[in-house]
Amino acid sequence: MAEKIILINDLRSSKLRVPAVPEAPTGLLSDALGRPLHDLRISVTDRCNFRCVYCMPKEVFDKDYQYLPHGDLLSFEEITRVARLFVAHGVEKLRLTGGEPLLRKNLERLVGMLRALPTPSGRPLDLTLTTNGSILARKAQALKDAGLDRVTVSLDALDDGVFRSMNDVDFSVADVLHGIDTAHAVGLGPVKVNMVVKGGTNVDQILPMARHFKGSPTILRFIEFMDVGASNGWDMRDVVPSGDVVRRISAELPLVPVAANYSGETASRWRYLDGDGEIGVISSVTQAFCGDCSRLRLSTEGKLYTCLFATRGHDMRALLREGHDDLALSGAIAQLWRGRADRYSETRSAETGTGQLDGPRRVEMSYIGG
Repeated sequence: MAEKIILINDLRSSKLRVPAVPEAPTGLLSDALGRPLHDLRISVTDRCNFRCVYCMPKEVFDKDYQYLPHGDLLSFEEITRVARLFVAHGVEKLRLTGGEPLLRKNLERLVGMLRALPTPSGRPLDLTLTTNGSILARKAQALKDAGLDRVTVSLDALDDGVFRSMNDVDFSVADVLHGIDTAHAVGLGPVKVNMVVKGGTNVDQILPMARHFKGSPTILRFIEFMDVGASNGWDMRDVVPSGDVVRRISAELPLVPVAANYSGETASRWRYLDGDGEIGVISSVTQAFCGDCSRLRLSTEGKLYTCLFATRGHDMRALLREGHDDLALSGAIAQLWRGRADRYSETRSAETGTGQLDGPRRVEMSYIGG
């Protein structure tokens, strides 16, 4: 058996520093490269009921794997307090992730708490969730009733055999499709479907997926296989460039480019020439989009990560549980963001021709979400 990898608690982390002078949020934060703070991704659990080969491979996340104890997780009240501070600093979009977020008990209660957060502009927050879809059909109505805007569903193949081999827990495509249909029916749309494309695994599913969702209200997005963490066996030879995906689809179903919805959007948009829907491609490996990245991530047990490929977290939970007031916490957040200069994907491409950079182990995607 391969050497066991300890994925969470041995990662370097540092406690957020509270500045000497309290600082109230202004909603105008920019990082060291001039990028605004717009999105906060909140991981609510490190657990998942799938064992996808590119995220939580079974040989690492086996029956003996030690997940975080419940007391280490941020409570809903703590998450809401942190989110409120980030909203005051200019965050307009909150995304709940995992692991599989729907495994967190009573998650709809957290959705309701976040929905009630006031914003400086008075406009409602964009409140979303990413899920593998396995229990979405059962949860969709409660999530909508609590105030969730929409969902993104991970689905890596339309063929049942390919999909089961990738999720590695014998879960069927039909159940995920049922969850997507239910989400649309209750108003959690437009639903986005994310397909991670891995060479030699599911490349032959690109066109079937495009055909299936073309003409539907679902927006299909293709994601390059990324070098996140240390457990997924990433190899540049397994990366299928998004440009190849677009060419493959457009040869049968012609596509034309579409402008981004907003600055910092991760997916490049393409619509079908006949007007029958659109797709997106997320190209972190071959076409890095660090230049306008406006996202920060809050881990399950309260560490802040300024990049998906980060090697170090910043401990927010310690400040929360030591009793610091909102001004102190606000100043710590502002100081962290102003010092942010992460651009891993751009550096990787420039220094290695898109090959993985050496260095300290990066945090696992299952721990802080995608």
